[in-house]
Amino acid sequence: MSSTKKLKLQELGRIDVETFKRTEKIPLVVVLDNVRSMHNVGAVFRTADAFIIEKIVLCGITPVPPHREIHKAALGATESVDWIFEKEISAALQNLKNEGFEIIGIEQTSDSQNIEDFKIDPNEKYALVLGNEVDGLSEEALHLYDTFLEIPQLGTKHSLNVSVCGGIVMWDFFKKLK
Repeated sequence: MSSTKKLKLQELGRIDVETFKRTEKIPLVVVLDNVRSMHNVGAVFRTADAFIIEKIVLCGITPVPPHREIHKAALGATESVDWIFEKEISAALQNLKNEGFEIIGIEQTSDSQNIEDFKIDPNEKYALVLGNEVDGLSEEALHLYDTFLEIPQLGTKHSLNVSVCGGIVMWDFFKKLK
């Protein structure tokens, strides 16, 4: 019989919101482009907290905190992770470009490359853009992207849930930028 025990919250040694705010973040911003599900928004906040990303930019129809449905998935991460709302995706991406971020769309396009083949430079700043659950990234902003990445999938479905996709991509960048 194993002596393994589950750790209680107090045993995990997590930081509080004030300490999180002062903690150096990885040079990564996540942009949600017309993501409609409050569950997906909340899940992205929670993952962003786990991987100490710089901020989240909510665009278009993406719901914004505070909202009970976002909070259910975020579990308080809307308080720790910085976020802004920008109505137009094109303006949000142009602002990030002006701040020196490389704009990366997570989308299956004629030009996308496998995420495994993308070389992450720890000296660069990145903005990862996740699109709408049905329509993906907004067409009108495609010209603003520096590159497109896709996650390899071998099953019958052609896409992943937005928050699952976001978690995979944030983890990949976190490992290489931390």
